[in-house]
Amino acid sequence: MAYPPRRTASARDRAESLFKAATTKPSDVPAPTARTAPPPARESVTLRIDSDVLAFFQDEGPGWQGRMNAALRKAAGLG
Repeated sequence: MAYPPRRTASARDRAESLFKAATTKPSDVPAPTARTAPPPARESVTLRIDSDVLAFFQDEGPGWQGRMNAALRKAAGLG
């Protein structure tokens, strides 16, 4: 007479694991980490601005183009 195979875990442990899997809400599962978007591409343009505006940004030294870009982004409500 053949005996049934032995259980590797108790019936209670198996029932608890199945219940937990069935009742886990999607919000309980950690969300996959999202990749951050690359910075927007920059484009070279020719822009006519007043000389006093240009002098204001250039007087602060190197990096005036970046500061001007940041001021334009802020004025446009983009950051």
